[in-house]
Amino acid sequence: MTTESIAAGPAASPVAPAPPEGPSSPWGIRDFRLLWFGRVVAVLAIQIQSSALLWQVYEIARRDHPIEEASLYLGLVGLCQFLPLLAFTLPAGAMADRRDRKRTVWISILVEAACAGSFLAMALHGNPPLWGLLAVAALFGAARAFLAPASQAFLPMVVGRKALPPAIAAQSIAFQTGAIAGPALGGVIVGVNVPLAYAVSLGMFLLAVAAFILIRTSGKPAPQANPLSPIESVKEGLAYVYKTKIVLGAISLDLIVVLFAGVALLTPIFARDILHVGPQGFGLLRASFGVGAMAVAIYLSRYPIVRHGGRWMFAAVAVFGICTITFGLSKIVWISALALLIGGGADMISVNIRQTLIQLATPDHMRGRVSSVSMLFIGASNELGEAYSGVMVRLLGAVGAAVFGGFGALAATGAWATMFPGLRKADKLT
Repeated sequence: MTTESIAAGPAASPVAPAPPEGPSSPWGIRDFRLLWFGRVVAVLAIQIQSSALLWQVYEIARRDHPIEEASLYLGLVGLCQFLPLLAFTLPAGAMADRRDRKRTVWISILVEAACAGSFLAMALHGNPPLWGLLAVAALFGAARAFLAPASQAFLPMVVGRKALPPAIAAQSIAFQTGAIAGPALGGVIVGVNVPLAYAVSLGMFLLAVAAFILIRTSGKPAPQANPLSPIESVKEGLAYVYKTKIVLGAISLDLIVVLFAGVALLTPIFARDILHVGPQGFGLLRASFGVGAMAVAIYLSRYPIVRHGGRWMFAAVAVFGICTITFGLSKIVWISALALLIGGGADMISVNIRQTLIQLATPDHMRGRVSSVSMLFIGASNELGEAYSGVMVRLLGAVGAAVFGGFGALAATGAWATMFPGLRKADKLT
């Protein structure tokens, strides 16, 4: 029986071997609460640091360059973080299926803390070189390459299979909590003092490290009977994703849509030079997307989508594209913020369905590698999308880049619904 028939049929059942059931609610698990807290503060730190870095790079670039050329430097920030993701994510996924996943997580966050300390030192210098900021951004991308697959694969080990769906929703809430508070807080702190933003990020990264060290659950995956070489292990993970069309379609759709319609890089440009709302308005725009996503995540944690998952996902992606077009055309800050708010909610529906499908369709001994492929696509859509946006702003202007991206997302929705009929017909998410 194929994965498509399992996901789409009325009698859908997971294909992965069932781990211990455990409690039905993840909140009754001490280690999950620590994991959740660690994720909140880590994401909060990342968002505050990202806000400070984007604003600092754009301000430095605008001293000597017009808007279009300065936007290319913002694109370099994304590119410098994407290239290490591209190089290390797949090997990191294979490592997550062989080595202690918990240890990999906290060591990766510790490296991120070191990056925050480096940004802080350069900001205190007063006139940091752009090459130095970009070099540390690349090291930060390498740390994320190892963190993402290990973190995704560690979650089922902490909560068990029975609590996995609500745990995924709770993890989304953790991410969006940081995504909401981080940009807003980052915008306020940057408006006061850029070095302070990096200092706050450093402290929060260290809190996250402490939380993961306190988790008692072992992160060591079960030993494999016939362990493969690192290269063969990576090949096996890629082959599994390619053959499992629902997984391939879901993660590749995310890549294409966010590549076209991601607006994170555009927010400082719109805040400073189009809407003229300064760093506080920049924080509002950055937070609006997360507010919408978190509101939907809270709803889904209580009332999850259990039927017609494919239809819901494609509809949500289409709404996301429309919101991107609206954001690009708006000249009023509250309309721009509302478009991002609705877009964030639509994106959360898509993310929740995609992650549920991937986790339920993947056996535990493959989760690190499959998660690494998924995170590589997500990393590509985010970091490579920022580089793409920088180029498109240079060619079309900020407004043209946003509108073109929104229409590109709508076109991709129709194309993927045609190329992956099993994904479109996916029904039960239990």
